[in-house]
Amino acid sequence: MHRASQLTFPWASHYLQQRWNKAYQDHRKKVQNAKPQVDTHAPPTFCHLHLKLKKLKLEEERLSIIDRDNRLLLDKISYIMRTKGQTDNRNDYKHRR
Repeated sequence: MHRASQLTFPWASHYLQQRWNKAYQDHRKKVQNAKPQVDTHAPPTFCHLHLKLKKLKLEEERLSIIDRDNRLLLDKISYIMRTKGQTDNRNDYKHRR
């Protein structure tokens, strides 16, 4: 018995086949043009997180204390240099008996 060749797609008419092909082509275009839905970008960085004002303030205070101490030392050294740099190392103590 000879049978008729089976169609690849069992549609009743060419109109239905064309509609399916158009819908399939539209679907393929959407798939090709699809963008990823998962956000893989880094989170936004805010400037107040990078610029630590409290840390800068503490550093400035520390440097001001160091400057003040250096100025005091410089005053002491300059006083010693202006005078003869006399030292108080004579041991003229009287021994008690």
